[in-house]
Amino acid sequence: MFKEQLDKDNLHHAYLIEGSREIILPEVLSFLEILDVKTSGNPDFYNVFIDSFKIKDAENLKMLVNQKIFSEEIKARKIFIISTNSFLLEAQNSLLKVFEEPTAHTHFFIIVPDVSIFIPTIISRFRVISTKGKNEEYIKIAESFIVMKLSARLDFLKEFLKDKDDEDEIIEDSTRAKANRFLDALETVLHAKNISTSNTDVFDHIFKVRGFLRQPGSSSKMLLESVALLVPNF
Repeated sequence: MFKEQLDKDNLHHAYLIEGSREIILPEVLSFLEILDVKTSGNPDFYNVFIDSFKIKDAENLKMLVNQKIFSEEIKARKIFIISTNSFLLEAQNSLLKVFEEPTAHTHFFIIVPDVSIFIPTIISRFRVISTKGKNEEYIKIAESFIVMKLSARLDFLKEFLKDKDDEDEIIEDSTRAKANRFLDALETVLHAKNISTSNTDVFDHIFKVRGFLRQPGSSSKMLLESVALLVPNF
């Protein structure tokens, strides 16, 4: 349980928690109960899920942060829980000052499937907690991927990153989140094959692809197809 890593007597202003929202959110809410933070009917408590956190979401967050605390209690806190699959680069840059210059009695819990969606400058402002172990499902996918011929790899990616039919449905596993988890697993498998010592171009390219995945409007499918072209056949 990662809740043990949260110190109620020395609460950090911003936590970046990596892992499954379904597991993490209930623990965060349970921890807040220990702090006597009301999670219902409390105008100073915000809990939102946004599939892709964009610049408009960042501007709205800054506005909420700057509002005065509504509670009349002396030790009142303003709490923000934000769960998201991707956090676009322009939104990250817009919030740098918010996390660099903490507002008194204001605390953030950002829940993401993979911290690699953030630039290092942002990550350095957070207390990072990872609940993610090795994702065996994605490891198996990556192991199958490296033995495919190129045409089979491209067909696989087309199906793997296919959008859900219901656009109104809350997407728990967005294409960008899936792409990042796939790249993590692919790197793990390639390192196990000792590719890191013979073909550094692949890892350099994967690093660049992660950066492009943070850009608004980038195509997860096209980016992973470029990786498929470089990964050696086994």
